[in-house]
Amino acid sequence: MREKKRERYDVVIIGGGAAGLTAAIYCGRARLNTLLIEKGLVGGLATYTNEIENFPGFPEGIGGLGLMEKFHAQAKKFGVKFKGTDVKEVNFEGEWKEVHTFRNVFEARAVIVASGGRPRTTGAIGEKDYLFDKGISFCATCDAAANEGKTVMIIGSGDAAIEEGMFLTKFAKEVVVSVIHDEGKMDCNEIAKEQAMNNPKMSFAWNTMVNSFKGDGHLDNVELKNLKTGKMTDYKVDTCFEFIGYIPNTEIFKENFKLDRQGYVPTNELMETGVPGVFGAGDVRVKELKQVATAVGDGAIAGVGAEKYIADSEVFENQIMQSEKPGFIYVYSAIDDPSRELLPMMTEIEQSYQGKVKMSVIDIYKGRRLCDRLACDVEPMTMFYTLNGELVATEVECDRPHVEERLNKLLAKA
Repeated sequence: MREKKRERYDVVIIGGGAAGLTAAIYCGRARLNTLLIEKGLVGGLATYTNEIENFPGFPEGIGGLGLMEKFHAQAKKFGVKFKGTDVKEVNFEGEWKEVHTFRNVFEARAVIVASGGRPRTTGAIGEKDYLFDKGISFCATCDAAANEGKTVMIIGSGDAAIEEGMFLTKFAKEVVVSVIHDEGKMDCNEIAKEQAMNNPKMSFAWNTMVNSFKGDGHLDNVELKNLKTGKMTDYKVDTCFEFIGYIPNTEIFKENFKLDRQGYVPTNELMETGVPGVFGAGDVRVKELKQVATAVGDGAIAGVGAEKYIADSEVFENQIMQSEKPGFIYVYSAIDDPSRELLPMMTEIEQSYQGKVKMSVIDIYKGRRLCDRLACDVEPMTMFYTLNGELVATEVECDRPHVEERLNKLLAKA
């Protein structure tokens, strides 16, 4: 087998939807050598939305494809490179992360996982012919206004299906809900169920599932099958909304993250995954609202996070863990008087050795990532000692005699 070609980047972004493109814009603008990998159409699911009316800055609305083309152009303006291929596997261990495609291995200091997800579909006859802008939708928030005064159908009876159905009653004249259970039984919470059943615009087709979708270029008929009698019934509708689940594109990451029960990537508010240098953004992560606007926020945070991670890595390797001379690292807090008051003494100690030792100072809050690399739970007034680029001791004694004694021992070994 031919050996794969290797290329190195500062940042590799997996996924080219709104989150991935936004992260790319931030990384490119920070002058990081950035590669974005997208196996499908750059722009992701948003490109299939006929009109987006709730993205800030476009009072008249804008097509999803047009909006994503603007994102794409802006990323290219900042020098981001694009590869249209599929990621086969990843290795996030070590300083340089690896992203494998069929022909290449892309190495990066930081990786942003923005691989998104896909709505779960029914698999019914004709469904593929009407997905997204041809009559089948997965987003009531996106397409509700386009169904003013029309008849729509909801597939599903979970919380999302019923809540979105009730939202659609503000626009549509009728909302028909297909439920696979017996009459009166739904998968949603009891409060939502009661509100839906009392809503005059909502009706229910109990014990049914979709058999087929029909229409001439655009969906206009949904055929439901009664699961008990086998009877087929046609429903004339303008749009069918499917809310039967969402599948995150995380199959290749199962060995890298502890995914949640639904397969999403858990992150904190900084988009950190818990794996150093790896961030998650957009619909691939655990989140409440999946929209272009929220994906943009995720991507911005992840992009800035990757930039800071790389900058901190360089500081950590080249300054804090330098190998030219014995070193001591003092961790303090700018809001902790006792630890802050020791700073002048630490400077005097370094100066007294006339260039034979190297001191580094880290503010525990501003330098959180640096502290995390030194130890899991670092407190102010902690001392770290290095020799030949290796951490050799961690101590809480910060008095001058003790620090000088430790430095003298390190100098004797140097």
